[in-house]
Amino acid sequence: MNWNSVRDETTHILQDLIRIDTTNPPGNETRAMEFVAGVLKRDGIESQILESAPGRGNLVARLKGDGRAAPLLLMVHLDVVPAEPQYWTHPPFGGVIDDGYLYGRGTLDTKNLAALEIMVMLLLARDASRKSLARDVIFMANADEEAGGVYGAGWMVKNHPDLIRAEYAINEGGGSGMEILGKRFYTCQTGEKGTARFAMRARGRPGHGSMPHNDNAVVKLARALQKIGAAELPMHVVPTVKTFVESIGNALGKPYEAALRDVLDAKKSAATLANLPLDPGVRAMLYASLHNTVSPTILTAGSKINVIPSVAEAQCDARILPGQSAASLRGELDAILDSDVELEFFGDNPGRESSSETPLFETMRRVIARHEPNATLLPYLVVGATDARHVSKLGTHVYGFAPMFAPMSEFAGVHGHNERISIENLEFGAHVLYEVVSEFCSI
Repeated sequence: MNWNSVRDETTHILQDLIRIDTTNPPGNETRAMEFVAGVLKRDGIESQILESAPGRGNLVARLKGDGRAAPLLLMVHLDVVPAEPQYWTHPPFGGVIDDGYLYGRGTLDTKNLAALEIMVMLLLARDASRKSLARDVIFMANADEEAGGVYGAGWMVKNHPDLIRAEYAINEGGGSGMEILGKRFYTCQTGEKGTARFAMRARGRPGHGSMPHNDNAVVKLARALQKIGAAELPMHVVPTVKTFVESIGNALGKPYEAALRDVLDAKKSAATLANLPLDPGVRAMLYASLHNTVSPTILTAGSKINVIPSVAEAQCDARILPGQSAASLRGELDAILDSDVELEFFGDNPGRESSSETPLFETMRRVIARHEPNATLLPYLVVGATDARHVSKLGTHVYGFAPMFAPMSEFAGVHGHNERISIENLEFGAHVLYEVVSEFCSI
């Protein structure tokens, strides 16, 4: 395999995808799906585009195996979040390469994975030995992940489940390399947190702004927000995080092994995390992996500066661990909030976990070890949410694995300014992902 040629082809595919603006809202993903369909067709891979609404396209393609094993699904979303061009070094939809990096909205989330998965499909189609595949390989590109997947993966699961039904799926959310206390690790997302978003309201007596009183709804809400900001909600250790932390400790050995065990001890965790010489991003990730979290994000109160309002409201983005629910989170919040605020939950979307004791995870471990013999592959809990929450409803074991050797600091561009990916990472990702898929589907 000429991996220099693969790198260049993957880069060109990603450049073209970046240049198709799929900002969600409104999405307009069908244009991107039509481009992908054309790329696949050049190598004889037929696909179909299914629109959940005008312009909201989803694409499915399949390479047939001999049926000895159940299919593998390669899944990705092609919508992106809005960009603020005035703050970018290069235009966010320009696909510009500068100093070894490709700039653009979606280069990390997740048109990069789309380019890698498309490249894997092309390489498999070109491989004369493809007839020996034991599994069908399905490729699904989705709309609308950035707004919850209602027009994308969620719609596909409800309306076309037989097109995408698979035993395993490879998705976004893991695969990145990181250094922790001098040791190299890679992640495979085997779980993710759920959501239990809510509005918190305080009510009081309205009045003239020139006549302050103690029954002010804004002041009551401010007190409640301060309590949420200062609180440390109870710790919950789920299997994925337990394995993640213990595996890091085993790989590091003394003196860190015992300290990392203490991270899983509710009585010692906070002090241990504060004292370990960890990257701040790793420390924050570990904390969020062990607790339900609440972030107030939208505030609403009043309509005129000289009127004390009768209602003040904060909308809160709450993320809950697998096994937790809106009801259990409410119990934790009731323990810290006064009775003069009310909570209204908007929904209850549970978190999920998949076992890491599977042939696919073992294949990933083996391939990573071939490329980086001193690195360890870890199961990983994503503290956000992905389209895995939809596809897992079909009984599919979903893993997040977009291979990259970049440090965690490079992921600062996700949803931010100057999102970019190195061309070297595209070559590495295509190489690793192709080996994982081709070896796993030849079992």
